[in-house]
Amino acid sequence: MLHYRQYILETHKPWVTLIHGAGGNSNTWFKQIKEYKKHFNVLLIDLRGHGKSGDATWKKGDSFVTVADEVIKVLNHLDIKSTHFIGMSLGTIVVQTIAQKHPHRISSMILGGAVIRMNFRTKTLISLGNLCKHFIPYMWLYRFFAWIIMPKSNHLESRNAFVSQAKKMCQKQFIKWFTLTRAINPFLKRLQRDFYGIPTLFVMGEEDYLFLPSVEELVKENSNLVLERIENSGHVCNIDKPNEFNEITIKFIEKSHLSSYTA
Repeated sequence: MLHYRQYILETHKPWVTLIHGAGGNSNTWFKQIKEYKKHFNVLLIDLRGHGKSGDATWKKGDSFVTVADEVIKVLNHLDIKSTHFIGMSLGTIVVQTIAQKHPHRISSMILGGAVIRMNFRTKTLISLGNLCKHFIPYMWLYRFFAWIIMPKSNHLESRNAFVSQAKKMCQKQFIKWFTLTRAINPFLKRLQRDFYGIPTLFVMGEEDYLFLPSVEELVKENSNLVLERIENSGHVCNIDKPNEFNEITIKFIEKSHLSSYTA
């Protein structure tokens, strides 16, 4: 089973489950935990190959669906019937996959630094990484990608945090995760077809130049989706601007929970 940590406030309080991005781990949320556990029961999960779930065994055919099912196993183990999910970066793909396969387990979903489509530049970077992944040390690649995605000086803390967390991965686990990004656009397109009536909030840094335009386009096409932009923030907006991120997400979860309770 995946490694997890939980903070229980009161049994009747809603659960919030936090899903980190590729290369990160549950410590990605260090600027959220203190505030969240004042309001909710909080569950943090290390995805396979990350953090204390680092010894994962991969089989042929494993996919984002496999990863999503492992998260559901943790919920089953803890007898959590439904939870609000918050994903960051590539973790948003895991959350959206859970929404597609297990929509009844999600009370609402918040997608931070959301990856919903790969543009030409991103696909070029991934292709380059797939070509080099077996003979270039993975930390060289990770540092390069972190700089491309989070290039500005005000992204330095986020960049350093993810590089530091990624050092805990091994090259084999990095390669396996990187392989999941092959031909990812068709999979992402299927995820965007239906949000299953789940209250959905996108939280994006205004300087997330690789991924924000696709989210803006999607939200414009779907009036049921909500987008909040955070100024002076890049891809990992929960670290760049934690106070703003926390205020926006807590307010959305409480509103979603109240709407569900009174419905």
